[in-house]
Amino acid sequence: MANKDAPFGFRPVRHLSGGLIRRNEYTIAANYGTDIFHGQCVKAVTGGGVEAAAAGNVILGVFGGCFFTDPTTSKPTFSNNYPASTNASDIVAYVYDDPSIVFEVQHDGTGTAAMNFAGFDLVGTAGSSLSGRSTQELDTSTAGTSGQFKQIGISKDPNNSDTGSANVNVYVIPNTAEHSYLLTTALS
Repeated sequence: MANKDAPFGFRPVRHLSGGLIRRNEYTIAANYGTDIFHGQCVKAVTGGGVEAAAAGNVILGVFGGCFFTDPTTSKPTFSNNYPASTNASDIVAYVYDDPSIVFEVQHDGTGTAAMNFAGFDLVGTAGSSLSGRSTQELDTSTAGTSGQFKQIGISKDPNNSDTGSANVNVYVIPNTAEHSYLLTTALS
């Protein structure tokens, strides 16, 4: 049976050392003009903030929601996603930024166990405004020796039964040269 084409972004599932999966706090600039969805990759920007990451960017981690004072109601608000152009000065983003976190993600094409330890870039920046969930996936066509993520296994999800067809779910970790905390250079 074919796998369901239902991308869900990057979902933290475990830690390589068995440690706890934790999020850290970063800022999002007031009026930042791009939606960021739960499970979407983000990049670090100078001043300690984050923005949505695209294919080829050095990533900081995966967005896990945000907290801000709603500019319309003046009420403290937790949201699964950051709505573009939110005019609040207190936006706190929660980011899974530990490079030892293992994430589950879906391939946009046919991913197989033969691709374990290959590198891949991400693809997609959309998400659902209803659930706040990202629809990012691994770009199967970018398989090679580099990329933002390294595939380390096939997901054990029972709905992931056809491991040789399109839309297989896999486990990945950030690639060393593509993660902010693993780089030997700093942001300028």
